[in-house]
Amino acid sequence: MNTIEGTNGSARVAKAAASLWALWGVLHVWVAGNGIHLYPGGARPLWDSLLGGANAPRDAFQHTTDAVTANVHAHLLLNFCLDVGGYGLLGLAIAWALWKRPAWGWPAYLLGVVMIGVADLSFLFLQVVAGTIEANAGTVGGPVIWFVACVLTPFGLPSARRGVAGAA
Repeated sequence: MNTIEGTNGSARVAKAAASLWALWGVLHVWVAGNGIHLYPGGARPLWDSLLGGANAPRDAFQHTTDAVTANVHAHLLLNFCLDVGGYGLLGLAIAWALWKRPAWGWPAYLLGVVMIGVADLSFLFLQVVAGTIEANAGTVGGPVIWFVACVLTPFGLPSARRGVAGAA
């Protein structure tokens, strides 16, 4: 079987999990697109799109007036946005693997748990919880979607003891 087929419970769970990974991926690819859209305006619009946490209110942040520093900020912030988008592409690849290639399910799942987990949890705790980036549906929703996908996915995968060929 090359795709998730059937109406059994594990197939439905696998489809739901793949959909969550895809949603996570799309939301993070959007961050890259937004960064590209804001980049021509320099560092200020990029900072304004990211700041707003309790410890970094937008109106208290002092933007640089130095052209070199502003240029460095703009490049670093665009790099951050593109890195987030790269993780989003990984999330989409995981969703595709879970949906189209069940034999790749466990390796794809482990990539998502570890690689996306490092990215999302470091963002959540170092940026959002620390009060640099505003806590809102978008900044908290990503880690929540990741967590639910991590919990749900194994229930849609074939048993690791029996392997893919022996799974019903």
